Amino acid sequence: MTSIDLLKFILPDFLIENFEIVSAANSEENLHLYFEEKVKPPKEFDVLELVSKGFLDEITIQDFPLRGKFVYLHIKRRRWTNKTNGEIIQRDWQLVAKGTRMTQEFAAFLKEINR
Repeated sequence: MTSIDLLKFILPDFLIENFEIVSAANSEENLHLYFEEKVKPPKEFDVLELVSKGFLDEITIQDFPLRGKFVYLHIKRRRWTNKTNGEIIQRDWQLVAKGTRMTQEFAAFLKEINR
């Protein structure tokens, strides 16, 4: 089992597959993990010639607590430019559960235990 396989038990699969961990900050109460989207154009736009043009604003979402610490995921998504027409393109990520600042998985978990 690789370290990537182990991370898939802790973090959402889409993060491991599409983002790189660029840094982490650990304190007594919090764990902050910082991610940047990989330089891999969206599959849905394979027919277009795209170039990465930096990042959108970082979003921060709360995930499952680990070992008694609050976990915050800081995510920077890429912005792509279509070289042909200059159109700005981005993936349609559904990272945050509606009405919350936490992952969809964590929100579903909390909803279930609250029943």
